Amino acid sequence: MYNSQIAEMLSEIADMLSLDEKDRKFEVRAYRKAALTISGLQEDVAEIYKKGGIDAIMELPGIGKGIAASVKEYIETGRMSKFDDLKKKYPLDFKSLTSIQGMGAKKAFKLYKYLKIKDVDDLKRAVSKHRIRDLGGFGEKSEEDISKGIAIMEASMGRMALGAALPEAEDIVRKLNESGLVGRSAIAGSTRRMKETVGDLDILVTSSKSEKVMDFISKMEEVEDVVLSGPTKITVRLRIGLNCDIRVVEQDSFGAALQYFTGNKDHNVKVRQIAIRLGYKLNEYGLFNKNGRNVAGKDEESIYKKLGMEIMDPEMREDRGEVELSLQHKIPKVVQLGDMVGDLHVHTNHSDGSATILEMANAAREIGRKYIGISDHSKSEYVAHGMDDKQFEKHLSEIDKANEKLEGIRLLKSAEIDILKDGSLDLSKKTISLMDYTLASIHTNLNMGREEMTKRVILAMESGYVSIFAHPTDRIINVRKPIDIDLDKVFQAAEDNGVILEIDGYPDRLDLNDENIMRARHYKVKFSIDTDSHSPAHLSLMRYGVSTAKRGWLTPDRVVNTLGVDRLVRLFRR
Repeated sequence: MYNSQIAEMLSEIADMLSLDEKDRKFEVRAYRKAALTISGLQEDVAEIYKKGGIDAIMELPGIGKGIAASVKEYIETGRMSKFDDLKKKYPLDFKSLTSIQGMGAKKAFKLYKYLKIKDVDDLKRAVSKHRIRDLGGFGEKSEEDISKGIAIMEASMGRMALGAALPEAEDIVRKLNESGLVGRSAIAGSTRRMKETVGDLDILVTSSKSEKVMDFISKMEEVEDVVLSGPTKITVRLRIGLNCDIRVVEQDSFGAALQYFTGNKDHNVKVRQIAIRLGYKLNEYGLFNKNGRNVAGKDEESIYKKLGMEIMDPEMREDRGEVELSLQHKIPKVVQLGDMVGDLHVHTNHSDGSATILEMANAAREIGRKYIGISDHSKSEYVAHGMDDKQFEKHLSEIDKANEKLEGIRLLKSAEIDILKDGSLDLSKKTISLMDYTLASIHTNLNMGREEMTKRVILAMESGYVSIFAHPTDRIINVRKPIDIDLDKVFQAAEDNGVILEIDGYPDRLDLNDENIMRARHYKVKFSIDTDSHSPAHLSLMRYGVSTAKRGWLTPDRVVNTLGVDRLVRLFRR
């Protein structure tokens, strides 16, 4: 897929344009919106172009003729002239430098201008020699934060966010299916378990033409290099920076291989031990009895059933008690994507989204949502073009007008309101009273101490004006650590004050994560699974939030946006 590469280049163009002496804020914003749109696509933008040409690219929200031409150029040539021209003026590795917490484009350029820092290696050397702290606008604290950010980046090296890895795996599977060379196919490994980051990709296929499959894979445009190739397995290095193992297995062994290559190590060990106790041998080729006959292997369910177990969703196969419950046939019926009726965290171009209210509504209706909550930012989130009370009153009126034009979907009035340092909210009670519900979140003063941060959040919850606590730990995967907060006290405060906890499905967040969901389940709290959408393409990211909820064993009755809109509004009013 070209999506990640193109989105990264558009984002870097925006960074470089922001450094221009001329005021180019509208152009910068256009490139950022285009990067957001393309990064959220679950279909390869190259396929969109092949089907409909440049006009199809221009139909994507926030992409005009100029940016569409750059996207077309990259798809056809592998280069982007606008990017190359700007790089001559700004020869920095913006992608890596700005992925470090606290490092924006302007800071990166200042470090280049005065210290000739071009990349992370240069930055590490400068930090080790304490050269940054004496530079105007930085200081000792900034240098320490940069050092911590580098450590986070290095700790995540070799692991990619699920939101980038999964579409790549799906695209490879799609092309294999279209080749006519394979029968059954499936993604396995940690990607199938929907872990928030993955170290590599695993794909299984059946085929009677194994050699042709290996040859086809080696020539795919996604492949940078062939690492290892044999008669039934090939390991390739993908252009996105991950290795991918693709195995050809026998039809009668497909289910066994899928079971073997899906569960984590501890889950698989326990299942094999059960097989041994029952007189079987279980491996990736099948479930064999004492006579060596394969008694189950075509599909996963037959294996678990033969072992007296109830099959569970792939996301649950982490050895967190699911094996024991499976033997008792007491696996929780966890929430599924089809249970989701609405989405309560959606941004528009009234703040930092790329599309209008009606565009977001129509896109949500097309994928089956019955309602969405328009929740643009409040004024303290100035980098996201947050609105003040007066602007929100006008904005909420526009949502009412949009509802009058719409059929088949309802818009709920909301806002993502900043919880300020003292625990107060960023909008007046009068403005909040005009809304159906509110999301409250933290975007600033992230380095507060544990006790102070916990008190800040609880004070907001106790105000009576917070419906949903959005992305509660405020982490960004591979970039920013969670805030230091006592989650058990926060969960108790949510229970005491009827505050719903969000599972933010945007792949860079997935917050609450699976482990924290399992903790929060022990409190009498409800959850909301949302996309934090900033473009129509992001609305399809709900699957990441749902899979994170499944990893946390969450059942539909605990998720408020599985409710119909009337019941949900009554819940908020209570």
